[in-house]
Amino acid sequence: RFRELVALLCVLGLTLVPMLAKAAIASSARSAATGTLTVSGAVADAYEAYRLFDAEVADGGSGDKFASDVTWASDAVRDAALPVLREAGMDASGAVAQDVAEWLDADGHMTPSLAMKLARAIRAAGVGPVAIPAGNAVELPAGYWLVVADDGAIDESQAGTAPIFVLVGGASVTVAPKAATPEVCKHVLEDSDGAWSKAADATVGDDLYWRLAATIPAGLAGYDAYTVEFVDAMSAGLDSARVASSARVYVAAGTGGGFDAVTVSGGSAGSEPADGWTDITSGCHVAVDSTANTFTVRTGDLIAALGGAEKFAAGARVVVVYNAPLRAGANRGTEKGNPNEVYLRYPRSPFSDQGGEGGYTRTPSDRATAYTWELTLTKRASDDQAPLSGAVL
Repeated sequence: RFRELVALLCVLGLTLVPMLAKAAIASSARSAATGTLTVSGAVADAYEAYRLFDAEVADGGSGDKFASDVTWASDAVRDAALPVLREAGMDASGAVAQDVAEWLDADGHMTPSLAMKLARAIRAAGVGPVAIPAGNAVELPAGYWLVVADDGAIDESQAGTAPIFVLVGGASVTVAPKAATPEVCKHVLEDSDGAWSKAADATVGDDLYWRLAATIPAGLAGYDAYTVEFVDAMSAGLDSARVASSARVYVAAGTGGGFDAVTVSGGSAGSEPADGWTDITSGCHVAVDSTANTFTVRTGDLIAALGGAEKFAAGARVVVVYNAPLRAGANRGTEKGNPNEVYLRYPRSPFSDQGGEGGYTRTPSDRATAYTWELTLTKRASDDQAPLSGAVL
């Protein structure tokens, strides 16, 4: 008899905490060959479930579940999992499913990193998942299941969680993944007071500084790397010619403390990073499309830039500062202004391929606006204030 592993919930924004129950089956408990699982919440629109172990599962009197006769779900799952466990430090020679369950149950063994490696190995082995639409109860064979978000069912402002390990059988089970997603905001530098604002007055052709700021939430677990991309679209009244030469990218650990990555003097933004910020421009890629008046800034690996997964777990702030002045044909007055809009692309889940476009989803857009004015003077007659035809001032 052994202690039951799981209901281990490893999610974005949460610490991996195993919820364990004793594995002895009470004589009065009723075993079940199947059970139902519901994945609730808005983290994704659909999930995939991979069976790790088969087991006889029963409900205890206090709401706990009990398992016995634990076996591997298949030879393919066993062959995929054992090398990962050996790498993690388990003596897997001659190990059976019960041995693995007891080892995983030991304090400190089931880390977010190990959970992700197991999930990746099982997926890479070609083991087919069971589809679970969000909010729908699905009947599954009793045992231990590994649940991940379906990358194809992650939309704007959603993000896949790290794996959820859950024991299914007996009474119905519901799990509610929680995911924190990145956010982005945009500001423009007002030269009259040296403040970053949602709107600013500017003179055509003069330096005009813009700031893109992303917050990467704390608690993201299971990622080997984490790259984001700012996608910026400027209105026709803004000139993108200075963007590539002026853009600087900075990162700071943690989600608090604001976005003052550089000092500001009057209407100009400096380039030297402020205390707590690191200039990572050299590791980023800036691409400007002057025809469409758009550009992108893709960062390098933020985990590496911050010094490792432990620091990244506290979240991060990423700031881009660049110069984009007003063109001669910019809109005058307050009716339209000259808006500048950005959104952030971020990895769909820890399983996403960050080397391709399909591995990302996005935030909603945010904008800031620059305004400029023109002054019209009319010369009038002193007696009746009538405009003087042909008069030049």
